[in-house]
Formats: sequence, structure tokens, C-alpha cells
Amino acid sequence: MNKTLSTILIVIAVLVLTGGVFFAGSMYTRTNTYGPSMMFSNQRNNNNTYGPGMMGSGRSDYGMGPGMMNGNGWNNGANTNVTPLTIDQAKAVAEKYIQTLNIQGLETGEVMIFDNNAYVIVKESESGLGAFELLVDPASQVAYPEYGPNMMWNLKYGGLGHSSMMGNGGMMGGNNMMNGWSYEATPSANVSAEMTVTPEQAIQYAQQYLDTNYAGATAATDPMQFYGYYTLDFEKDGQIVGMLSVNGYNGQIFLHTWHGAFIEEAK
Repeated sequence: MNKTLSTILIVIAVLVLTGGVFFAGSMYTRTNTYGPSMMFSNQRNNNNTYGPGMMGSGRSDYGMGPGMMNGNGWNNGANTNVTPLTIDQAKAVAEKYIQTLNIQGLETGEVMIFDNNAYVIVKESESGLGAFELLVDPASQVAYPEYGPNMMWNLKYGGLGHSSMMGNGGMMGGNNMMNGWSYEATPSANVSAEMTVTPEQAIQYAQQYLDTNYAGATAATDPMQFYGYYTLDFEKDGQIVGMLSVNGYNGQIFLHTWHGAFIEEAK
């Protein structure tokens, strides 16, 4: 073998070896960078809970973090550009939303004001059970179905407003988040309110999650029951600092990451 050919073969061998090392390193980096977050993004994680993952990519002030649901208008801190709604404003907007549905027997319940949005429970007048949850945008003063458990776990009313929620701003986000909501869906019939997880167990599961993730936080003892899950607040030092939901069949926890700082409430 002449010297030139030998040199060429050596160069080729070095290039192949270098490429293999680079590929292995690239795969290792991708696995360690995306592995845990993608594996647990919107699936069950080690704490038997949804999120933060896709619902909020980093914890900041009890889980408020930038994530898939936040879009361009939902941040991880105070919405300093918009004046928060009042209780009366949020309730009026929610009542107007209910009227557009043409569903009899619904009324507003608890109203909570946060700096990112207002939160309103819509309940069934006859049963007293929660029907669904609304958010009211303080800038546009438009109400829309809350994302998360209200859409994923609500067995009776979870289909309301889904058909055009993708909108112009991308999946549940962006500046045009409120545009194009559809109210064609109707409540599912013959859905039982009975769940395998009791309210007492829901409180227990919530507290276990808080003890693991938010030391010193205490779960509320009056969870609101919906068709398929419970929602309850949690406090620290006597102040409301967050909200979470508990699946009514497997006890799974879903942390609400989109509200911002609590301001006031009316039940």
C-alpha cells in the first residue's frame, strides 16, 4: 500500500470516529435535556401530578411559570399592564357568558380575583355542584373556559367551547386567545356525580402533594366538586397562594399555574 493511500484511509477512519463520538454526545445531551420534562410534561410524574411540565415550565411563586398555556399574554408574575377586575365586573362578565350558552339551571358561584385573571365557578342551581370553571381576562373583559382539569377531567361540561379554542394565537395562547370561541357543545347527559375519591380523600391527596412540593402550605378544607374532579385553594401564612385540582377517580393532582397573585374573593 502506497503512502498516499494509507494517509487517506487514516483520515477517513479519524473522521468516522469523530462523527460517532459527536453523535453519541448529541444523543446524550438531548436525552438529559428533554428526557424528564418531556416524559412528564403532560403525563403523570413522580409526584403523581400533572405539571408544571407543559403547563408551566418552571416554578416561580408556587408554580407560576412560562409554559404552553401561557402564550403571549400569560406571565409568571403580576400583570402590571392591566388593572385587575373587581368582583362585580368578573361576575357580570361570567353571567353574560352563561347566557350565551342557553343552558338552563346555571349560576355563578365563587369569584376570585388574581392579577392575571379573574376565576369564576359556574355551578348548577339545583344540585349545587360545580358545572365548570371560567377565567375572565382583565384587558378584554371576556370570559372563557378555564384550561386544565376543566377541559380534561370535566365529564359533563368539559366540551363547552372546545371546537375553536385553537384560534389564531396557537393552542390556548397568544394574543388572540379570546377569539372564535364556539358554544355549540352541550352538556353530556346521564353523567353521575359519584366519584371514587371522596372530598376528604381529595383534601388528603392535596395536602400530601403540598407537603412534598410547597412546605408550609395548607390545603383548603372545602373543595368544590365538579363532574370528575375537585378544585381547592391552598394557603400559606393565612394567605391564599395557589389553587389545584384533584382527579375524582385516581387522586391525581393538577396545579393551576396561570392565575398570578391572589387579590380578593367573594363566595
